[in-house]
Amino acid sequence: MHSARRYNYWLGGKDNFAVDRESGDQVAAVYPAIRTLARENRAFLGRAVRFLAEEAGVRQFLDIGTGIPSADNTHEVAQSVAPECRVVYVDNDPMVLVHARALLTSGPAGATAYLDADLRDPEKILGDPQLRSTLDLSRPVALVLVAVAHFLTDDDRPHEQVAHLLDALPSGSWLALTHFTTDHIPTEIVERMYAEFAAGRMKQDTIPRDRAEFARFFTGLELAEPGIVPVTEWRPEVPPEQRPSLAEASIHGAVARKP
Repeated sequence: MHSARRYNYWLGGKDNFAVDRESGDQVAAVYPAIRTLARENRAFLGRAVRFLAEEAGVRQFLDIGTGIPSADNTHEVAQSVAPECRVVYVDNDPMVLVHARALLTSGPAGATAYLDADLRDPEKILGDPQLRSTLDLSRPVALVLVAVAHFLTDDDRPHEQVAHLLDALPSGSWLALTHFTTDHIPTEIVERMYAEFAAGRMKQDTIPRDRAEFARFFTGLELAEPGIVPVTEWRPEVPPEQRPSLAEASIHGAVARKP
């Protein structure tokens, strides 16, 4: 099982294997809203990238934990606003990279590149020649980390890894980040989830973090309105009555600028 392929399954994609579907169904048996969460997280990506390209004027994006290409990928949204946008995608799954190279083709005015690397190794990402030839790190870059930091354990030092990447980016750069949380999930579902982990019937590969832990990713940054909120509440495009409940999409989201 790989998280990118399981996420693809939850989004209704076909680029996954039986083991990914089995793992996805195990999670859904405990938390039936997981497919809704995946869709809402993906929708946040589109809104955040559009905001960054349209309102913030960003023309360079570093998207880590890309996942298997789906609708409205980062470069498609950004280049629909400004065709000259340049995007570097990063993932550590060979299947993701194969699909990315085949499907994530830039328009002629912009550029895309694909790196085989991991958020746990920011130096490898920052030092890659493809990144350096695609992005100008003397100009603002939007660092996009959508549903990836929660795959890092505390021992992986996720806050330090994100800070390391941000330190390499100039003033005026941005961070767009989402992260799974149990803050809004009913207690009985959370207890069942951890009982499944303890019994070995379900593998825990995500580390939920609460709002305070999530906020640490944005230390020293200037949050764009509406700040740190569930992804369904970040600049929504539909009225409240058409949005899922917080329990159905329990994932934090925020976008912030490096001063």
